[in-house]
Amino acid sequence: MIKHIVIWRLTESAHGSDRQTNAALIKEKLEALRGIVPGMGAFEVGLDFSRSDSSGDLVLYSEFSGQAALAAYQASPEHQAVIPFIVEAVAERRVVDYEV
Repeated sequence: MIKHIVIWRLTESAHGSDRQTNAALIKEKLEALRGIVPGMGAFEVGLDFSRSDSSGDLVLYSEFSGQAALAAYQASPEHQAVIPFIVEAVAERRVVDYEV
């Protein structure tokens, strides 16, 4: 099993909206991707409430049956369509993919 975790810190504004609005919009767009490829398991998107200097604004926690399923998700047209919106709003992105 592959665990795929992404943490984003957003810019103060993008798309004519503030950070919190964009975080909610990204969450909505990502949640629409749940189950789009075979081999996708858990898929959670969370918004940070602590708003500390060291926290991100939102996180994606997802599980895949293997590297092929993760690659299929990342290459899917639905996922690719969400990327430009996210990229414009992101100040920093961290990702960890690991196998268990």
